Amino acid sequence: MKRLALAILLVWPVAGWANFGIGFAAYRRGDFGTAMREWKPLAESGYALAQYNLGVLYYNGLGVTRDYRMAIKWYRKAAEQGNAAAQANLGVMYDDGKGVREDDAKAVKWYRLAAEQGNAPAQFNLGAMYANGQGVPQDSAEAIKWYRKAAEQGNAAAQAKLGAIFGNGKSVPQDNTKSVDRERLAAKQWFASTRLNLGNMYANGQGVPQDYAEAAKWYRKAAEQGFAEAQYNLGLMYAQGQGVPQDYAKAARWLRRAARQGIGDAQANLGLIYARGEGTPRDDAEAIKWFRRGAAQGNAMAQKLLGAMYVAGRVARIDRAKATQMLIGKTPDQVLKLFGRPVHTTQISNYARWAYLRVTHDPISGRDDQEMNVSFDGSVVTGVSFY
Repeated sequence: MKRLALAILLVWPVAGWANFGIGFAAYRRGDFGTAMREWKPLAESGYALAQYNLGVLYYNGLGVTRDYRMAIKWYRKAAEQGNAAAQANLGVMYDDGKGVREDDAKAVKWYRLAAEQGNAPAQFNLGAMYANGQGVPQDSAEAIKWYRKAAEQGNAAAQAKLGAIFGNGKSVPQDNTKSVDRERLAAKQWFASTRLNLGNMYANGQGVPQDYAEAAKWYRKAAEQGFAEAQYNLGLMYAQGQGVPQDYAKAARWLRRAARQGIGDAQANLGLIYARGEGTPRDDAEAIKWFRRGAAQGNAMAQKLLGAMYVAGRVARIDRAKATQMLIGKTPDQVLKLFGRPVHTTQISNYARWAYLRVTHDPISGRDDQEMNVSFDGSVVTGVSFY
């Protein structure tokens, strides 16, 4: 998980700093140039909050050209005065190598200073450094300690991390109940990956009673945030009628969203919906398109379904010729792998001279009507004839 950099934090100052208030009001209305002009004299006179805010403006390119070196300069000035937010952000700069040479040890130094003041993002980042052994010796117990501190302040990333730790049982005894509790806390804060995890826990009965409706609820929340894996899972639930009424049109909608983000299984299942005409008019061209996309990235299901389309004669103009092309030069084992479980074979081995193949349950059409005779020369296919 990428470490969490602090969001913009603009703190109201003590009474008497009228210029700071003017800058704050300008920032709130999006007038970043005025905010810069009001805060810069204060920062140059040593006011830590103004120094921190200049760092934020330079880091994000607000009212000025983005300049990580200038952000470092102002964060450092504020950090050296003990400003925890500046210390945390300075740690991120060293961690990511922005505006300064990447230095894990210095990142740990600044994270620790901020974390000891109770800064939750710094506590999470320090935990991640211990978990990964970056800038410090790897120490799972110390990582969990800092994750806990951040989680107790409501930090969603830390809650999600603790949920994963309790769930996999690698660093602490496995405790699915605690895992679910942590994941639920993070999920309530719109943490999409945690919503997906919580959905998986309900779907699999991990730490909670199995509940497909609750799983669908959390998948939907993550899917609506654009999380591709959740979109895929929700699409499958609609296709199978698990936790939701079966609805192939809604299944196609969510599978399409996941497929467009490159989820191979979603591409294969979306192609199958088009091939079967479930919830949408049958469209072999669309089916082939999605099977090909999935096959191109090595998805085994998409490859098998694409092969079945060729064998079933559902690919225009090249159908059986393409099927022949796919088989020529393959070993018997490769032939079996290409067609998978739907293929019945007779006398096929590395020593067979020929084989008779029949698609006994075509996953596309559901028919048992495609037969072929495959000739072998030694151990590779040299010819194919169809019936």
